[in-house]
Amino acid sequence: MTGVERDEMEVFLTLSKELHFGRTAKSLYLSQGRVSQLLRTLEDRIGGRLFERTSRRVSLTDLGERFLAEAAPAYERLNAAFESARDRARGLDGCLRLGFVGAADAGLLHTVPLFGERYPGCDLEMHELTLSDPFGPLHRGDIDLAFACLPLNDPELTAGPVLASVPVVLGVSSAHPFATREGISAEDLAECRMIDIDEPAPREWRERSSPRETPGGRPIPRGPVARTQQEALSQIATNRGVMVFCSNFSLQTRRDDIAFVPLSGLPDSRYSLVWHRDRANALVRAFVDTAHEAVSAQPA
Repeated sequence: MTGVERDEMEVFLTLSKELHFGRTAKSLYLSQGRVSQLLRTLEDRIGGRLFERTSRRVSLTDLGERFLAEAAPAYERLNAAFESARDRARGLDGCLRLGFVGAADAGLLHTVPLFGERYPGCDLEMHELTLSDPFGPLHRGDIDLAFACLPLNDPELTAGPVLASVPVVLGVSSAHPFATREGISAEDLAECRMIDIDEPAPREWRERSSPRETPGGRPIPRGPVARTQQEALSQIATNRGVMVFCSNFSLQTRRDDIAFVPLSGLPDSRYSLVWHRDRANALVRAFVDTAHEAVSAQPA
């Protein structure tokens, strides 16, 4: 920047906001002496005082007000251009394709806007995945990341940190005998017809939502086959079968013809971001890091 250094501008802009040398120093991780020194240097370059300082208050002079009005937008544009160039150099410019099954989870709803703010040069696309093929698009290269339930036992795919672990519920028709219960046990599933999830979804992944036997070993009768979330919900609503969901999904899906009953005796649903080992790039890593940060910042 011609005529002024970056650290001088940061001191000027921060002090213009804080109007307090101590808070400015703390915000910039500098000593108050260094803040005063940088401000004096900037005022010497300009040839006039930018702030009025007394023992009780700090305020902008007329010159300082005019300089702030003209310099702040230009400085923000310069910083934005710098960040954009750095993102492109690091591979953080382009398109990131994100897949999810069913409804976008709360973790994604917090992550997506934060990622957009941090990486404005990236075009984020969101794609709904099918129950019967949640990981196929990753193998085919149709998407870069999938927000999906575990387990994951695929040597070609990698899962990031667990972003959520939530209890499970049983989705039943409002006409089902279980619909009015306050809760049921996993052993009660032997009295239901469980909707099957179609292939090619991995068997261990399908059995998370459509178990074949109770924890005690009792077989669970099989119902109709579903390929998509909407097919499964339609089968449930018409009382043709039941299926296990995470409690988050039940909160996002309000229907008069379906009841979600708390289910004990099965492990919590664990969610993670999944990507192909051979296609990990800077954008994938940036989104995974942002998701972990966004979820960690949410109240428990």
